[in-house]
Amino acid sequence: MKLVECPRDAMQGLAHFVPTALKIEYLNTLLQVGFDTLDFGSFVSPKAIPQMRDTADVLAGLNVAATKTRLLAIVANVRGAEQAVTYEPIRYVGFPLSVSETFQQRNTNKAIAQAFTDVAAIQELCQRKRKELVVYLSMGFGNPYGDTYSPELVRDFTAQLVQMGVGIISPSDTIGTSTPEAIETLFRHLISEFPTIEFGAHLHARPGEAPDKVRAALRAGVQRIDGALRGFGGCPMAADELTGNLPTEEIIQTLTASGISLVINKEALQKAMTLSAGVF
Repeated sequence: MKLVECPRDAMQGLAHFVPTALKIEYLNTLLQVGFDTLDFGSFVSPKAIPQMRDTADVLAGLNVAATKTRLLAIVANVRGAEQAVTYEPIRYVGFPLSVSETFQQRNTNKAIAQAFTDVAAIQELCQRKRKELVVYLSMGFGNPYGDTYSPELVRDFTAQLVQMGVGIISPSDTIGTSTPEAIETLFRHLISEFPTIEFGAHLHARPGEAPDKVRAALRAGVQRIDGALRGFGGCPMAADELTGNLPTEEIIQTLTASGISLVINKEALQKAMTLSAGVF
């Protein structure tokens, strides 16, 4: 099981700016926990996401030599990807592709058709620079805008990405609308139809909902799950009221109770939990 910790997602919507030195301290602690991947920052417009304007400076302060955790950076266009791939420590480049036309415009200021063009260019760039592209299918479980949605639409988007050679795809419950039944149904169908693809679950949840959502993803065969300590976060472009990420500590508890063995540095995890109070 691959655990992806997402402090970038947790921090991006905060009203206060988290000082660069504190970000570095927090992220370096997370790098010692034992996560597969750390979604640490983003190369996007500082006007759109001011919290992430120091991503390059933060990266320079990370102790990547002392960890097996791989770094992921989010981008919203080709220019951001061109920045991200220049940094050797970054293994993954993440791009939010929405199945909702309204949200694609809100999130990246472009239409879905243009976003697919960007994905193709970013995928080619990643292949040349030996990075891996992770495409997040935002609004993958419904949206509040009245746009057309169906599991078949998510499947069609996935098929187009597979044709481009994208190997990691994460349907995303951007505003917490998914149910365990919907999670299990969607992932079962996707994993069955596209067995060579690594599917991730990037889910948001209200308090108390996370364990059932994690168990649903497990039943479907998902082997990659995103979370954030204490369930902080949510997409500031999606709604006025943020719905938090799955709390990482609850993911760990649920996986362990389900018999899945995880190699976690409990001391580092506890330190990160303590530090998070000062960050958020």
